[in-house]
Amino acid sequence: MTQNPKTPILRFYTQLCSVLNYEKILTRCWNARTTCGGSFKVPQKEASIAQIEAEMALSSFWENKEVARLKSAQLSQLKREHGQITDFKRQVEDFAVLWELANDEASLDSATLLEVEKTLKTLLQRLASLEVLAFLSGPQDSHNAILSIHAGAGGTESCDWAQMLLRMYTRWAEREGYTVEVQDLQAGEEAGIQTACLRIIGPHAYGHAKAERGVHRLVRISPFDSNSRRHTSFCAVDVIAEVEDDAPIEILDKDLRIDTYRAGGAGGQHVNKTDSAVRITHLPTNIVVACQNERSQHKNKAAAMKVLKSKLYEKVMDEKRSQMEQFYSEKGEIGWGYQIRSYVFQPYQMVKDLRTGTESSNLQTIMDGDINPFIHSWLRNGCPRKRLES
Repeated sequence: MTQNPKTPILRFYTQLCSVLNYEKILTRCWNARTTCGGSFKVPQKEASIAQIEAEMALSSFWENKEVARLKSAQLSQLKREHGQITDFKRQVEDFAVLWELANDEASLDSATLLEVEKTLKTLLQRLASLEVLAFLSGPQDSHNAILSIHAGAGGTESCDWAQMLLRMYTRWAEREGYTVEVQDLQAGEEAGIQTACLRIIGPHAYGHAKAERGVHRLVRISPFDSNSRRHTSFCAVDVIAEVEDDAPIEILDKDLRIDTYRAGGAGGQHVNKTDSAVRITHLPTNIVVACQNERSQHKNKAAAMKVLKSKLYEKVMDEKRSQMEQFYSEKGEIGWGYQIRSYVFQPYQMVKDLRTGTESSNLQTIMDGDINPFIHSWLRNGCPRKRLES
């Protein structure tokens, strides 16, 4: 008996779709839970949307413009998140119809099989994205992110590594559709950069970027060594959530030291001829922030104050949780024994996250910004702060 050439293909799709059945998909997405304490909380989102819309219908809603702005932003975010899961539900329902057609031998053809394959791959990708979204339920996860890079042990090699990380995070943010603003950039003495501060703007920017907080280690044959020896370099990455202006943080003028200086780097006829760059030191905590990306000193000062407020808010929250080592002490020195991820360029190519064990040999792709596998693995593993025991 001659076997139908479509039988192996049908068996393959039957196995896939037995795993990805309609009810199971909806159950996984609707009731997604994580060790970070998150879930989609669809009924709660629907109730919150109805409540805010009822408040907006009142004539007194727009009397306080700041409150109205925050409520409007909250409503937009809730609708966006709710829309993602409802759109996925509709796609699964459409797939159920398509699968019925694929199981009907009378209407089965190669075009239908190709459509099943395409739709199935799309659903799997959407499912993975939605499950990751369930992890982002922290109080600041939906906020913009402020990401800082600091060169550590390694001299010029470390400064070059800091510039490579700057490029990697910029590429990653662009891949995710985020807007990136370089708020501060200090060039290295010979090459690369000493420090950089990025403002990453977009939904859940902090929720994703917080996975990168820690020390990053590079191993490669240094291009700055005439003897072509292998060098190890370190950089520290710090990520905080940008807080709103109404955050309960009081900053007194007497606690600040404000310095102005000329912005560095390629600027133009104006930016390097005036003291437009601003550096603010918070004396009680010794936290220093700087901004030089705007041509106006006033705008740079406002941006720097926002970063300072975000850093102080993060510090206060850590103190309330009595876990200061979570983000400050635990990160430790920018050197041996504190790294969260290793990037090996030579003698082999490998990137490994030491907190989750996730690794990849696609070094160039990762340096081009494809770091989501590491971020998603960190989120799925419960946001571990310590390295795995070797």
